Amino acid sequence: MNRSQLYAFLSVADHLHFGRAARDLGVLPASLSRDIKALEQELGLALFTRTTRHVGLTPAGDALLPAARETLGQLEFFRAKAQSLAATLQLPLRVGVIDSAAAGLIPPLLQHLRESHPEIAVQIIEEKTVRLIPRLLSGALDLAILRPPPNLDRRLVVHPIAKETAVVALPETHALAAKSEISVQDLADVPMIVPDRASRPHSHDLTLRLFRSAGLPARLNLIAGEKHTILHLVATGAGLAIVPRWSGRLAIPGVTLRPLAGKAPRLNLSAAWPAHVKDPRRDAFWECLEQNLSALTASA
Repeated sequence: MNRSQLYAFLSVADHLHFGRAARDLGVLPASLSRDIKALEQELGLALFTRTTRHVGLTPAGDALLPAARETLGQLEFFRAKAQSLAATLQLPLRVGVIDSAAAGLIPPLLQHLRESHPEIAVQIIEEKTVRLIPRLLSGALDLAILRPPPNLDRRLVVHPIAKETAVVALPETHALAAKSEISVQDLADVPMIVPDRASRPHSHDLTLRLFRSAGLPARLNLIAGEKHTILHLVATGAGLAIVPRWSGRLAIPGVTLRPLAGKAPRLNLSAAWPAHVKDPRRDAFWECLEQNLSALTASA
């Protein structure tokens, strides 16, 4: 039994005329008759009564007609679903990523993804969290790796990935670079470069909170919006900065990183996507990340 035989059965049942049914299907009457005959032989049942002037359904044909319609409907649904899936798999998975994760997490993750799902193409869009969230909600992104705010929109699903350690970025020639770790007290009266709070609230607040918890004022020398810019300013000696550990993967010449003494503060890193959107590519991406999470986040 095949799809063309079911179509032939339904068309003849609807028209009760082989010629009109053949025209409706765009096939020759002889081809239509062969499909009906083959179907009847396979089922072991006569589906139609035929005379030179009349075509009618047999009791068996009448009884099987609803099931034939349902079966063909399911086949068409399956085909449409498969075509939709094939079209989806041909499009790149649009992944938004904050800069430190783009440097530290994404390269090894994509290597694992290529090995497990070589059919999935990925487009990486590097942006700040405050810009990634609206793009997720608008459908411009399929998934984002970001710093989740406490009041994240409930239309998004959030899955924790890691807590990224904060470290001190300083010039290689700075006196503090000789130390294996740097305390907040070491940073008293040292010019600091902080990110703009409007675009990077997590990193901005972390730096100020670090000084407040030590009872020290932060000497803010410069405010900059981009991580690359902050690290380049550090390289010129404009000040020091508290940055996520993966920022070291950006490899800015003249900049070195040192851990903070004591319990270093950490920045949450999570994956988020629209709650009610189904996407097998996104699910495969997340599954790959989960399966390799320990290795991927060991350096965070």
